[in-house]
Amino acid sequence: MKNTLFIFDIDGTLTDSVPMYLMSVTRSLSAMGISDIDTDYNNYKHHSDSYALRYNYELNFKETPPDRLLEDFETDLVHQMSVFNPVKEIEGAASLLQELRNRSIPFCFATGALPKPAMIKLDQCALWYDEKVLATSKTHESREGFVKDAIERAKKFYDHKNFDKIISVGDGLWDLKTAQNLSLDFVGIGDKNRTLLLENGAENCFSNLLEFKNSLF
Repeated sequence: MKNTLFIFDIDGTLTDSVPMYLMSVTRSLSAMGISDIDTDYNNYKHHSDSYALRYNYELNFKETPPDRLLEDFETDLVHQMSVFNPVKEIEGAASLLQELRNRSIPFCFATGALPKPAMIKLDQCALWYDEKVLATSKTHESREGFVKDAIERAKKFYDHKNFDKIISVGDGLWDLKTAQNLSLDFVGIGDKNRTLLLENGAENCFSNLLEFKNSLF
């Protein structure tokens, strides 16, 4: 298993942060001067902060947002998150990541969030990470883009030219679809979307990360 790479989504997979974070995104978009906000985030083409900003900005102003706006958006997201209680881990997250580290099994992170908000959530849950294996929507709007970025980061960080198996771990249909598009194995976490994931081809789903960990070791 030491040549298997695990790629973890963050929101809803490692951290119980989805409702809080979506509210933070909406408030930050408003702070960017965007008044007509499409809050049907589940139906977005890409489930990422950078896409949410560009899509809603273009919807309102009929032009591409200036480059600096993404930095301003990230800064304001950090501010908006500060008004909420710290998020908690999905059951078993810290234990699983620590066990992977103890066994020298490679893992990395691929998230639609921007870097600073992502790190805040991981810090609040006391989950180990290294920025070198944290791929975000700062450079890629699409999940396929930052998942491929995560794989390349992991190859460099762990000094692996290739992995025998790559397993994407996520809670949403978009995580599953991305894994299928990139021909990766997939593990679903959580009961909320379990039926939907199974109906769309997921073969392995667990209620939480503790249950997933127990299936591995």
